[in-house]
Amino acid sequence: MRKITPLYLLVLLWLPAVSQTFSVSYSPTAFSKPFTGKLLIFLDKENKHPKDGAVDIVPFPCFSVEVANLQPGASVIVNDKAVSYPVKLSDIERGDYYVQAVWDRNLGGRAIAESPGNIYSKTIRVSFTKDFNKSFKLVADQVIPEQSFRETDFVKQLKISSSLLSAFHKKPMTIEAAVLLPAGYHDLPGKKYPVQFIVSGYGGDYHRYSGDTAVRSQPIDSFACITVYLDGNCALGHSVYANSANNGPWGDALTKELIPFLENNYRCNGARLLRGHSSGGWTVLWLQTHYPAFFTACWSSSPDPVDFRSFQRINLYEGDNLFYGKDSSLRSVATVAGSYPWASQKQAIQQEFVVYRGEQMHSFDAVFSDKGADGSPLRLCDHVTGELDKKTFEHWKQYDICLYLRNNWPVLKSDLQGKIRVSVGEQDNFLLNDAVHILDGEMKKLDTGFPFAYYPGDHFTVSTAEYRKTGMHFLAERYQEWTKLQGK
Repeated sequence: MRKITPLYLLVLLWLPAVSQTFSVSYSPTAFSKPFTGKLLIFLDKENKHPKDGAVDIVPFPCFSVEVANLQPGASVIVNDKAVSYPVKLSDIERGDYYVQAVWDRNLGGRAIAESPGNIYSKTIRVSFTKDFNKSFKLVADQVIPEQSFRETDFVKQLKISSSLLSAFHKKPMTIEAAVLLPAGYHDLPGKKYPVQFIVSGYGGDYHRYSGDTAVRSQPIDSFACITVYLDGNCALGHSVYANSANNGPWGDALTKELIPFLENNYRCNGARLLRGHSSGGWTVLWLQTHYPAFFTACWSSSPDPVDFRSFQRINLYEGDNLFYGKDSSLRSVATVAGSYPWASQKQAIQQEFVVYRGEQMHSFDAVFSDKGADGSPLRLCDHVTGELDKKTFEHWKQYDICLYLRNNWPVLKSDLQGKIRVSVGEQDNFLLNDAVHILDGEMKKLDTGFPFAYYPGDHFTVSTAEYRKTGMHFLAERYQEWTKLQGK
């Protein structure tokens, strides 16, 4: 081994960091005004469309810089001063990469890579070598288009201005959904229907039904219904239709604006049934527990953490670090079959420090945390160390569904008894089944009458025909009870 003298070491420490750089601009044909916001660069050795990479799950390199009042055609130099993941630019692994740049205008779309109005570059291929003086040029001349929706006889778009959200954000805001009509809707003009509200998991999009001439609203068991597909997408992630300090009053906007508009324009009979999976599973549980008389019943499938004593197997009430367990092992954010680590909390949170909005972990902060002095959501943990911020967690506690039910059951009981079903796979990839078991135990103590069910399978494979049939049968039974009470 070569001996390093103190003088030689001093010289090494004194030398300034040098790295390859990116010179990034945007075309005036893509955006003709000055830009203020974040510029992001995405790299991947395999993915030819790196901006579309799976944040949190795939640890691809990414970088961001703040830009203020940059003119079209002017360039920004991205170097080691950029916010970076997993390492600064000079330390990136040598080799060939696909690269794209995105200028985030943040006009309301969820994912930065898919937000309408954002400006991006076509993919280029670059080689990181030992030539640290190399600079790569990226010109963003592409624009993500606005989404359109083509209605059919049985698929309609529901899109209304929201006074509540507009007042909160101090700009025009809408609340949107897709409406699926049952097969006999147009043939039976006097018939009214129950409404099934389906809330998608993270990353769903109601535009999936645009132009679909084959789809019809599927019955709840034998009961024909109108289906409303909600995706919860907002600029900071999934709103989960909860009122929050950062996203605004999404729950009130849904129940006081969108649903009344729906019922005034479609033949609804007043029954409102909820179901959802994953983030949608958490959403419907939240809506049912916080608007218990408004909604008829809910089936929550594999919900996001419903008890913060097991936030993906982390006890937030007692723990002090999101990255490491007491044995210094990395905590998982995703697994194979609930057992084999796939992606870590550290990877997800540090990557989202660069891809700063619209992804899963920061979406939790947007809903559960208070707003910081800079207008951004306060973070649950330090992105470098993983240390839990106890003060921020105090604000999170109001979104612990199990805690809310335990503290408020005497008041809720008359409107909520027996109206909730929760099911989950025992090999859940995101370790969500543990919190469901805790909720199950607490609800049994309170004699809530909530059925819980556990199945073989992970987050994606659990949804078998039997699984779906049993969940829908629960909703059908609650609907029958509702019709008897209404005298219908």
